[in-house]
Parts: sequence; C-alpha cells; structure tokens
Amino acid sequence: MIKDSMFVRTLVGCACAACFACTSLAAEDQNIPRPKAIIYFYADDLGYGDTGCYGATKIPTPHIDKLAEQGVRFTNAHSTTSVCTPSRYAVMTGEYPWRKKGVHILPGDAPLIVPTADRRMTLPSMLKKAGYKTCAVGKWHLGLGNGEIDWNKPISPNPRDVGFDESYIMAATADRVPCVYIRNGIVENLDPDDPIEISYKKKIPGVPTGREHPEALRYSCNNQHMDTIINGISRIGFMKGGKSALWKDCDLADDLTNEAIAFIEKNKETPFFLYFATNDIHTPRDPHGRFLGKSQCGIRGDAVVQLDDCLGRIVQALEKAGIKNDTLIIFSSDNGPVVIDGYYDGALKDLNGHRPSGPWKGGKYSLDEGGTRVPFIVSWPGHTADGTTSDALISQMDLAASLAALTRQTYPDGVFPDSQNLMSTLLGQKKQGRKNLVEQALSETRLAMVSGDYKYIPSSSDNRAKKKSSDAILYNLKNDPGETDNIAKKYPELVQKIHEEFLHELGTK
Repeated sequence: MIKDSMFVRTLVGCACAACFACTSLAAEDQNIPRPKAIIYFYADDLGYGDTGCYGATKIPTPHIDKLAEQGVRFTNAHSTTSVCTPSRYAVMTGEYPWRKKGVHILPGDAPLIVPTADRRMTLPSMLKKAGYKTCAVGKWHLGLGNGEIDWNKPISPNPRDVGFDESYIMAATADRVPCVYIRNGIVENLDPDDPIEISYKKKIPGVPTGREHPEALRYSCNNQHMDTIINGISRIGFMKGGKSALWKDCDLADDLTNEAIAFIEKNKETPFFLYFATNDIHTPRDPHGRFLGKSQCGIRGDAVVQLDDCLGRIVQALEKAGIKNDTLIIFSSDNGPVVIDGYYDGALKDLNGHRPSGPWKGGKYSLDEGGTRVPFIVSWPGHTADGTTSDALISQMDLAASLAALTRQTYPDGVFPDSQNLMSTLLGQKKQGRKNLVEQALSETRLAMVSGDYKYIPSSSDNRAKKKSSDAILYNLKNDPGETDNIAKKYPELVQKIHEEFLHELGTK
C-alpha cells in the first residue's frame, strides 16, 4: 500500500470524499477540453534509437518522425520493466508490476493477471466510465480465462472484463501458440470440426516440431522455440488443429491495422479509446514483402519500416474520418530493443552500424537503461507544444492518472497507486516530471531507480534490501549514458539519500 504522502504528491487537487482519489489538471490548463479520441499506439521491442526522430539514420520512419514534429518527443520516458507483460500490466493498472506476484512473461495459456473491472478500476474501465468506447487491438499478453482455457468455446474472462467494449487480439506473442486471432473472447474463423488443442507442458502427438523437422524451418532458432511449426516457423508451446484460424505472419501488421482502422471508421462520431498494441518488431520477424529491403538494416530494420507504415495508416484513417485534430495520440514501446531473440534471422549481422538503444547501454531483459528507456511521443494538434523535446522523467504507468485528470474522472483510493498525474507535462506545458522511477529487469527482484540525473542500483543480489549494500551502484546518466563509471564510493551521502528515496518508492520505509 502506497503511503499517504505518495498520494498527496501523485493525485493533485483532491477535493472529494475520503474513499475516493481525485485528479485535476493544473489551474492554467483547466480550459483544455476532453479529446474526441485517444489512441495509445504501443510498439513491441522498439528501441530508443530505432526511429529517425531518435537518431536512426538507416531506417526510414517518416510517419513516426512527423508525429514527433506535431507533438512532444520525450527523451526520459520509460516502460516500468524491460520485458513485455509487466510493462503492459503497469499501463492497465497504474501500478508497479513487481508489487503483484506472478507478473512476468506469460505463456500463451496463462490466466488473466489484470484485475477485472468489477474488482478494481483499470485504465480502459476508467475511460469507459468517462464515456469513451473502448477497444483493444493487437498483442494482449496479459492472460485469458482462469487457467483452463478451452479455445473452442467463448473465453472468459477476456479484455471485455478488463474494460474493453471490443477486442481483436493475439493471446500472447507471435513466437508462442496459439497463433490465432481472438475477437471478443472467441477464436476468429475457427472450424468446429478442427478444434484447437494447446499445451505448454507436453508434446501433442501428431504435431510436427522444429526439433524433429529442422528442414521444414524457414530459419533456425534456439531450443526454446523448437516446438510446433506454423507457417514454416517453430514456436514456444504445442498446438494442434485450428488450421482455418491460423494467422499468416507476414500479414499480422496489416490484419491488426485493418481492425484498428475499422474501429476508427465505425466510431468516428463517438468518443473512443483505442489501445493498439502491434506485434512489430517482436520475433519471429516476417514483414510483408512490400517492406523487404526498405531499410539498410535487414529484416529487423524492415520490420520497423512496417511499424512506421502502420502508424501512417492510422493517422490517415483519422484524417479521412475528420477527427485527427480531435485525437490525442500517444506512441511508445513496451520495452527496449533486442536483436537476437530466439530466431537467427540475420538481424545482428545486418545492423550495419545501427544502434537500437541509441546512446544507452543494454536493451530488453536488462536492468541497463536501454531496457526501459523507450521512445515516447504525444501529439494532439492545438494542445501539444508541437515540435518540442522534453527531458522530463515520465513512465507509461502515469497514463492512468494523467488521462483520468484529462477526462475529469475520480477513482477509489488504492486504484492506480503508482501512477502520477503528469498530463500538463505530457502536453508539453510543463517541464517537471517524476522525481523518481523504479525500473525492473526480467527478474522481479532486479530493481533500480532513476532519480534526476542519477541511476541507483542498490545491490547486485537483493534489490529490495532495506539496508544499503556495500556493492551499491550509482551512475550519472547525464555524463555516463553507457553506465560504465560507478561513482557510488565517491558520493556516499548521495547514495544514502537516494537509497532512502528508493525505500520510500518500495513502500518499505
């Protein structure tokens, strides 16, 4: 439970009943209207340095760059975690994922880990309460059902129970079964005479795998990804049946973007919130043929170009619908980049000098800054300070409290506990962001904290230790983005001060 002082700092302007938290915009921003539409465009494994507006020179991203020109580009924005599921959980709940047991990378048949809207308010249920039609399209990876999923029947709970009116999703990642789309809890295009069977525990008889038939693979992969072969690519987990429902990897981006556009067109007269979580540039990378060779960085770079095209098509749909100027677009990524991730697709040798993490050290899975420092762009014509760059410390987790403030919503005490109302900062009206932000690596026990220009890692073994460890690490990120010079022993008083703040963030002090 977050301490009262945290709520005072986070939920500014509380003037409601004791059992409710209330958010409000700063006084100078009270005249900001509610947007007609809100779109959260959530890329997968896109690094800080993967787009032109963040320094990439060998991967053309004109649509992302244009979005930055028409909005605010953040240089100190973070996912909460350097892997996907926990970061997505934080967006939905406004809560650090390490506070909840079991929030880690999930298999494709995992039960739902996000609280259902009847138990606790979520980002989509809050916006639904505010009058927005809500829709989730793309990668879900937050679990479905209660642990025993029958993929041949309606699946419950599903995104509707979290607060989405509509959903068209992938259950997990493209490298995990089931390789099907799920519309509103029902597998799309499933033939009842060819039922789906899924197992993450044992091989299903009669199912060809990459281990047994490496000659059938389009490219090789590590042992973890050597299970069921679908579209010439072996996956994690075993799947049988459902042939009519299987997606084609090269069509994933188009399929998901088309669904998002259809939702926009259908709801152009209605306030809506679209959570559009792309598959790109997660492995296995299989961009459509029209994007092959469009970058100077091989298949991974081509997948980034495809991602950029998806954003361009979404913006075009908004323009066609006549609502672009009334739409708040937030663009980001769920964690930092990874070049080789199970599949040997030539991405490493084809980097061609490109630096996916930009100036930062590390990437996906790591506690290094490149693991959670991600691209983050906010654009809303007429309301964002267009073409500006902000170094304010922000987190995707802050969207919950910020959008609650923008839409004038209240929520019960204990909901969105770690989210801070930074709406004025997101619009570029203020320079101040968070004071501190806890970062998480793959492991739930590997934590660090960014505080001002500094990054603090309390211990190499136990990040939640209440006592300051002798092997604590302190970096000055402004002077040392590569995290090479540990200055902890030079500044013991500063280390002690930041350690106290770290314990406060953890709620152990």
